[in-house]
Amino acid sequence: MTRFPSFPYIAPFAVFLALLLILPRLAVPELADQIARVAVTAAVLALCSRQIIDLRVGRWIGSVLVGVLVFAVWIAPDLLVPGYRHHPWFENPIMGYARSSLSASARTQAPVLLFRSIRAVLIVPIVEELFWRAWLMRWIILPDFRKVPLGQYAPLAFWAAAVLFACEHGSYWDVGLAAGVAYNWWMVRTRSLGDLILAHAVTNACLSAYVILAGKWEYWL
Repeated sequence: MTRFPSFPYIAPFAVFLALLLILPRLAVPELADQIARVAVTAAVLALCSRQIIDLRVGRWIGSVLVGVLVFAVWIAPDLLVPGYRHHPWFENPIMGYARSSLSASARTQAPVLLFRSIRAVLIVPIVEELFWRAWLMRWIILPDFRKVPLGQYAPLAFWAAAVLFACEHGSYWDVGLAAGVAYNWWMVRTRSLGDLILAHAVTNACLSAYVILAGKWEYWL
């Protein structure tokens, strides 16, 4: 991979997005869909990215707090302002709509919820932190990104990564932007991939529990 140093950072994210586009069109059973997303993405991480995945955490308390804070920011607008998410600024043909991808029947199936939660808590944080903050923030500063330390601050890289991260989250782009800023700031503070993965995993764990316990399925797009 030395000829293509970006590959292990980009490949899992590209596969993750490809599965989001392809699997719904194949009309496979929802449990098989969730298992496939976890298994395939995990395999790509293991085969392509295991040498660059650093799970060492230096600031456990801070990373957990950042994760919980981002979760609170994520759900706050909808709790404080009923109907907030249905404003045309958020729901429109470009950004999509706050609708769950899980059918009503799948929401009662424990195995489906288990694998959907595994994807959110264990797979997504690694895939996205490798791409957005371990690679893109550095690549924008210098295409030979390996010469750029993790967490080096540059305004263009910081804000471009935050905005693009927001766009990835569709109709939740506003809270996605807030999350992107928070995660970028924490990367600048910690310069640690492990701390970012932990913070992101805590956010997604809290959100997954909230989705299931409160029935807020629209957060699982």
